[in-house]
Amino acid sequence: MTTEVTTCRLCGADELAGVVDLGATPPCELFLTADRLAAPEPTYPLHLRVCTSCWLAQLPPLITPEETFTEYAYFSSYSTSWVEHARRFVEQAGPQPGDFVVEVASNDGYLLQHVVERGVRCLGIEPSANVGRAAREKGVPTLTGFLTPETGRQVRAGHGPADLVVANNVYAHVPDVVGFTEGLRALVADHGRVSIEVQHLLTLMELNQFDTIYHEHFQYYTVASAQRALASGGLHLVDVELLPTHGGSIRLWAQPEEAPVSQRVVDVLAREKAAGLHELSGYADFAARVAKVRRDLLRFLIDAADAGETVVGYGAPGKGNTLLNYCGVRPDLLAYTVDRNPYKHGRYTPGSRIPVHPPERIAADRPDYVLVLPWNLREELVEQLSYVREWGGRLVFPIPSLEVVG
Repeated sequence: MTTEVTTCRLCGADELAGVVDLGATPPCELFLTADRLAAPEPTYPLHLRVCTSCWLAQLPPLITPEETFTEYAYFSSYSTSWVEHARRFVEQAGPQPGDFVVEVASNDGYLLQHVVERGVRCLGIEPSANVGRAAREKGVPTLTGFLTPETGRQVRAGHGPADLVVANNVYAHVPDVVGFTEGLRALVADHGRVSIEVQHLLTLMELNQFDTIYHEHFQYYTVASAQRALASGGLHLVDVELLPTHGGSIRLWAQPEEAPVSQRVVDVLAREKAAGLHELSGYADFAARVAKVRRDLLRFLIDAADAGETVVGYGAPGKGNTLLNYCGVRPDLLAYTVDRNPYKHGRYTPGSRIPVHPPERIAADRPDYVLVLPWNLREELVEQLSYVREWGGRLVFPIPSLEVVG
């Protein structure tokens, strides 16, 4: 593991240690249309580093959020389990008539639709015009834009302070983590709450989830580094929940008013320390474990091709594109993949150039194996793909280690 000199975006320290280098890949959500296949495709280094001062794991900001999120290919509502997860959260948070709820990176209204159903005033802030349009069609008020301190102040001035601010799967997507946190503070009332869901670096490391490393994720949090990030913008961490979503996430509860942290915060910080994530030793063998995942997947795909067996993919998520590009998988090893999102149909995955079809293609072709790329939705997809067993087909899960299930 080498140490390279850069600047930490949270604490400003000038030494970051290399954790894993995944080569160079295109932005993971820039799916190609057929007329773009002969054009040059830019790639960017994908090298995860960790700050040895504040322990924030991070990627250099080689692409901007504007390049990724102005027109976005990901619609949250295409995941049934994620919509249900959002419904349960709203039920747990319990906003009441008279409250004001703001969600940052509200996508297609997958969460705020449940707030609207409760008769609670709300607003989504969503930078992608195409998915924000889908939210408004559901009756979810949505502002098109990125959250900055100024945006937060403008929303507060126009709508009043928010009793609850939600930021799911966005805290990793902002290169200016301090400015974004200041924006959250500007939105929330002095007595209000902020809920942030983000992937937990602890499970990413423990379960070899390297495919969740891609350019639109600028940082990867432990509870310890998240606590520091929140404090940088004037918010205090008071509680944390461990969630199974996205392979293992944390829900951070923060507020402007200082208060003692819960026992759950103390317990998770102790787990992180025991795993070595508050020092350099905990990151030492990750690259070797990642390389083994690549070798195992390639060995399986090559053996299947040599045996005349067909392998296709299910899903076209960003994480799948990191996996395919790092492993060097091309259409000779994975004929195509399918996705429920019509936006991706007829397009090609970035870098690997694998065609994306509607899900019905699998039943029509009856392949021998289906490689499941959104492995984080395993329970949901095993049920959705149960029909594959009708012709003796089997499902393949590449993460945390290769597993073939019939």
